[in-house]
Amino acid sequence: MITALDHIAVAVPDLEKAIQRFVEDFGLTLGGTEDVHEAKTTAAFIPLPPTNIELVYPLNGEGPVATYLEKKGGGLHHLCFRSDNIEEDVARLREKGYQFLADAPTPGAHGSKVIFIHPRSCDGVLIEINQPAEEH
Repeated sequence: MITALDHIAVAVPDLEKAIQRFVEDFGLTLGGTEDVHEAKTTAAFIPLPPTNIELVYPLNGEGPVATYLEKKGGGLHHLCFRSDNIEEDVARLREKGYQFLADAPTPGAHGSKVIFIHPRSCDGVLIEINQPAEEH
């Protein structure tokens, strides 16, 4: 079941500048960074309980975020919903006709399992479903 808004992801053309903006200008705390090789991104996490802002930047200049930045130059990339059972949520949503960008969940940041719903299934918004590692 979907249990919370896990994070709002923002694609950024300059990760260090974006981190500086959120930490120094807005007074928020950097919770850390992580290279997510499966997604070809480097992510910076800005906790803002009960959710997070995730700044995503293309790892090695490639992958879907690089394509997004080429087209749009940065901005809201996706919304992520937390799940307590990602397999059940994917099965339920597939039955309702939702299209996913992968056949099954893949590894995400912090050891989580993630899957993305195609934007055409959600009025043009890319939606991620994330099951944190401690709930597997």
